[in-house]
Amino acid sequence: MPTPSRQHSRFRRLSLISFAAAGALWSLPLSQALAAEAYPSKPVKLIVPFAAGGSTDIVARVIAEGMRSTLGQPVIVDNKGGAGGLIGSEAIAQAAPDGYTIGMATVSTAAINPLLYTRAAKIEAKLMPVANLVTMPSVYMVHPKMGAKDFTGFMAKIKAQPGAYSAGVPGLGTLGHLMLASFNETMKTEVQIVPYRGNGPALNDALAGMVQVIADQLPSAMPQIKGGKLIPIVLAGQNRSPDLPNVPTFKELGYPELNELGISWFGLVVPAGTPAPIVKQLQDAAVKAVHQPDVQKHLKTLGAAVTDMDQAQFPAQIAAEIKRNKALLDKAGVKPE
Repeated sequence: MPTPSRQHSRFRRLSLISFAAAGALWSLPLSQALAAEAYPSKPVKLIVPFAAGGSTDIVARVIAEGMRSTLGQPVIVDNKGGAGGLIGSEAIAQAAPDGYTIGMATVSTAAINPLLYTRAAKIEAKLMPVANLVTMPSVYMVHPKMGAKDFTGFMAKIKAQPGAYSAGVPGLGTLGHLMLASFNETMKTEVQIVPYRGNGPALNDALAGMVQVIADQLPSAMPQIKGGKLIPIVLAGQNRSPDLPNVPTFKELGYPELNELGISWFGLVVPAGTPAPIVKQLQDAAVKAVHQPDVQKHLKTLGAAVTDMDQAQFPAQIAAEIKRNKALLDKAGVKPE
């Protein structure tokens, strides 16, 4: 049986251990606050889940340059394309949740891929939305040989010959597919939808006249429009483009659902578990960055605009778009893999 002195010594050791453990627990919020106060102390990596040169990459580089000043550290763009954004999104999700790896999120990665791929749904569950920063319009275009000069002429052509014209889309279940399927349903038309393996092959066939219709984001579409190779007929955007003043939006024409569906957005996400103070710091820095005059000017040249929204509603926006897109994919008969 332990002597009283030994019992006292043992009790004292246990008390010290318990006190130390409690102190560690009490200090967690403080340590997080101190980490946020010191953050960032080194460059931040911005993973883009698509190849260099595309719309997401272009927007990411504009955002990264703006955040260099608002965050006080370089923001280095790291392209990890492949598998429709899955590879890059997975790299973001697997990164340390310390604020030094952030990632680009798009309509496709956050609100479509999780409905198409089981793997994507698991990845998105490990990501935390930070901010929706930029929106970009889409433009519907036709080949000159179709003979349509504007939206009215286009509708006359496809109504007069149901099923005679086709539209190229980047693949089954992609935003382009949903846009054209919704167009057919809303307009009661029968444009044949031809899925390709990516936007590049679809655009090539549209330029060759193999398909007569294609929808694309405005920045990547403008070279073809300026070159007279494709004719713009209608925009899905907040406003008319200064570069295409005579091209109306779906909203103007009385089709707000088609307009909303065709507007792409670009935002930031971080690995789940990133401390809340750091997430807030990133959110504030990113929002401040895109509101800088030089950044807004650069975005305008791309046909893009700053998203002015309550960033606390970003997760709810993603949830609402997932619900909408699921209904569209079900109507199109696209099943998840």
